[in-house]
Amino acid sequence: MNRHHRTPPPTTRLAFRQMNEDDLDDMAVLLGDPHVMRYHPSTKTREEALAWIDWNQRLYEQEGFGLWLVTLRTTGDFVGDCGLTPQKIEGVTDLEVGYRIRADLQGNGYATEAAAACRDYARDVLDAQRLIAIIRPDNQPSQRVAEKIGLPFERDAISRSGLPVRIHAAPL
Repeated sequence: MNRHHRTPPPTTRLAFRQMNEDDLDDMAVLLGDPHVMRYHPSTKTREEALAWIDWNQRLYEQEGFGLWLVTLRTTGDFVGDCGLTPQKIEGVTDLEVGYRIRADLQGNGYATEAAAACRDYARDVLDAQRLIAIIRPDNQPSQRVAEKIGLPFERDAISRSGLPVRIHAAPL
């Protein structure tokens, strides 16, 4: 895949950019928040948040995409992260859309707005043929986001960490 050093275009309310070490404070709060991370195996430490930023910087370099930092267009305030990552589930690597929104900003439709922009980017810029979301069975809010952006439930699976997950997926 050729490398695109780009991000999805801004939406009505949100802007995307590549994350970097200067975002560590915001990302450490996001990934360390028990509410935001309640469907993940655990919260992340500051060191793990830095490793998360490093992982995404490697993805930008190697794949031309990753999870991007999401901000409010009006104020520049940090909203969360959202983007695209290659994920291997049961032996098959698919392009996944992932999203995490600051706890105090949840419920405003930001996850849906950001994820829809990433879906369009996957289809229009990356020419991806298929998009998935890997979601814990009890994470109804995230399942609703996946369904709203056109990724219906496809199957139950087991994640790399051995947890049951629901795969939402659709051709693009």
